[in-house]
Amino acid sequence: MSDETRKPCGTRASRRTRRGLAAAAALLLAGLAAVPAAAAADERTHQAGRTHQAGRTHQAGRGDLVAVTPVADRDAGAVRAFLGGQDVATGSVRYGVRAYRLTYRTVDPYGRPTTATGLLTLPKGGGHRLDLVSDTHGTMVHRDYAPSASEDFGRVPSYLNASAGRAVAAPDYLGLGRGPGRHPYMDTASSVTASLDMLRAARTAADRLGRPLTGDVYATGFSQGGQVAMALGTALDAGADRHFRLRALAPVSGPYDLEGQEMPALFDGRVNDTSGVLYIAYWLVAQNRLHPLYKDPSDAFRAPYASRVEGLLDGSHEQEDVVRGLAPSVKQLLTPAFYERLRHPSGAVLDAMRAADHTCDGKPEVPVRLYAAAGDTDVPIGNTRTCARTLAGQGARVRVVEQGAVDHFGSLAVSAPQVVRFFDGVRG
Repeated sequence: MSDETRKPCGTRASRRTRRGLAAAAALLLAGLAAVPAAAAADERTHQAGRTHQAGRTHQAGRGDLVAVTPVADRDAGAVRAFLGGQDVATGSVRYGVRAYRLTYRTVDPYGRPTTATGLLTLPKGGGHRLDLVSDTHGTMVHRDYAPSASEDFGRVPSYLNASAGRAVAAPDYLGLGRGPGRHPYMDTASSVTASLDMLRAARTAADRLGRPLTGDVYATGFSQGGQVAMALGTALDAGADRHFRLRALAPVSGPYDLEGQEMPALFDGRVNDTSGVLYIAYWLVAQNRLHPLYKDPSDAFRAPYASRVEGLLDGSHEQEDVVRGLAPSVKQLLTPAFYERLRHPSGAVLDAMRAADHTCDGKPEVPVRLYAAAGDTDVPIGNTRTCARTLAGQGARVRVVEQGAVDHFGSLAVSAPQVVRFFDGVRG
């Protein structure tokens, strides 16, 4: 494999491993079938409480800025060179950018105080007061893939939007970048709290850096981050913080329909095995730290993978090493009983999938564009079509932008400049 294999979802991975990253949502949540019925009921209550926590108004300390660390200073020419090297159109670039790692206070999945990091990117020019873009990233297995820690494909939306004249807040989420602990992968509630608190930290930092924010927020995100963007948009639209006003939503290739699209796609060939293996393993290991999915890895994973999977997914291994250490297919990775629980979800498994399938259930009072690609074998385009139908059924203003036969990462490369133009149009 090439060096590109070390890139996560939201960055440019190898052509083998960059397929299927956001498929994790359906594959992974299905593992809850292993939870006894009583425990599953307790878990649904716990999840509901944490979802409520995500939408609560600002608690003392949440979003407080701890540190600001400069990480990049690029003129407009350097920004164009960076974007061009990622096969991204550069027509919207007007300014250079400065980027900073923010360390801020937030809460963990149980509401306990912790810290997280994220990337704040500001234009070197434009208006004095800046609108703010929230950019939420896709799946990543190594903490140093996070936006504030690595200048690669994951910074494309930040640099594009900042060079067009907006501030951009890109959270690393919990346990990635320079945040403590391990990442609670695919825990949407904690991803939303970390993202909302990143907006608050960005507001403070931008003010201190002499570029105060207007309070208008434009939300985008890629792959797993597309789902987070929809959930964050719902929280903002419901008044989660009085300082911010949601103006538009533009997620790219998100896994919005676990039950109807993403899970079936794992077994009917629409999602490739390499990505399916990587992300189902990641989800099981991460979620088992929060919920009783298995008592021992051998309950879910076949030998020899059961003895190595948790170590591989500790946040310190390159993606290519994780892939090499796992089975070539989902069926070869999981025990027969666990495989069947995923293939035929019911009971707690089905409840868990349906509980996650709510990011498109509201009626955003802002324009929504959903970007997706027919050639995507990470997140089949059916996810986006289902989301659009659901939103339209609630009376939302939504449009699907189909990008043709490009793959998962190609969908972001093509869509990201279009998102900038969409935000320009909404602002105008």
